[in-house]
Amino acid sequence: MALDRITLAAFRNHRASTIDGTGQFNLLVGENGAGKTNVLEAISLFAPGRGLRRAALTDMAASNGPGGFTVSARLTQPDGAEPVALGTGTEPAQPGRRLVQINGAPASAVSLGEWLALTWLTPAMDRLFADSAGARRRYIDRLALALDPGHARAAARHEAALRERNRLLSGPHDPDPRWLDAVEAQLAQAGAALAQGRARLVTRLSAELAALPEEPFARPLLAYAPGGPLEEDALAEALAAGRRRDRAAQRTLTGPQRDELEVTMAGKGQPAALCSTGEQKAMLIAITLAHAALAAGERPGLLLLDEVAAHLDPRRRGALFERLRSGKAQIWLTGTELAPFAEIREEAACWRVTAGEVERV
Repeated sequence: MALDRITLAAFRNHRASTIDGTGQFNLLVGENGAGKTNVLEAISLFAPGRGLRRAALTDMAASNGPGGFTVSARLTQPDGAEPVALGTGTEPAQPGRRLVQINGAPASAVSLGEWLALTWLTPAMDRLFADSAGARRRYIDRLALALDPGHARAAARHEAALRERNRLLSGPHDPDPRWLDAVEAQLAQAGAALAQGRARLVTRLSAELAALPEEPFARPLLAYAPGGPLEEDALAEALAAGRRRDRAAQRTLTGPQRDELEVTMAGKGQPAALCSTGEQKAMLIAITLAHAALAAGERPGLLLLDEVAAHLDPRRRGALFERLRSGKAQIWLTGTELAPFAEIREEAACWRVTAGEVERV
């Protein structure tokens, strides 16, 4: 199964671009600013969430366009089954509201996760290990979502209940205990589901990483550090017990909003945040490959790699291509020139991107 016949209309700098005849390896080559990453971002919208840039929908519409945008694609299926038509975008009248269609029928963004499992790695993620705990929570939630589309619902419910509890705690008057009871019941239910989903993800990723050789990419050791109990009843009890403390802090101090993903480099026993930038990049690639392997086992997998090959030496680049070749995911790579992709050029579909226009080469 593969994504094919991808069209972008009024999406960032792409007025009308079509990509057809895709393969396992797909190369987008062009100068910086030509619109290569924009294509990857458009493809990433076939997953629930905000895409690989986490941009607002209004920022995705072309500045000189009608005010909305559309991205569509055909998901081919094995054994001659009819392809699945996927589409998403916005309308000029409501540029901040995302619309989704599957086979021409309206659908939710979460339902896209039932058809595709997307993984991506971009240069902006290079600082993940030195970034905030919140950035790492968003990272593991995105990885969990690719394996379990229901994870998005738990995250949304938890965020809504947490916002309400914090509003009550920060008000001018002591909140009604009965109202807190009701809100905390919702928060504990959603929080336990969210935390357990994160814990399952880290466990599965750790097992996949353990099966990979340490060379040529560094092997990261992952640990999930929960910010509260993982079980619903225990979390509800912790929330009730912490009301006085949380009231003084005017925010909730127990629960998955305090979770942390701890990453250590195997062999050195050193926290990832203290490793070199090269070691951090190698660990990110290892996690990305492990997650792509897990995701492809669930549903058709897509792996989007933005400007990855150019930053690897020939040995690591060759090892990356070999692992990608042996996997089940469809691969999309970007670069400023074809030279780094010489090893896979003959087996890859390739397009040159120039000022928002895409041409097959």
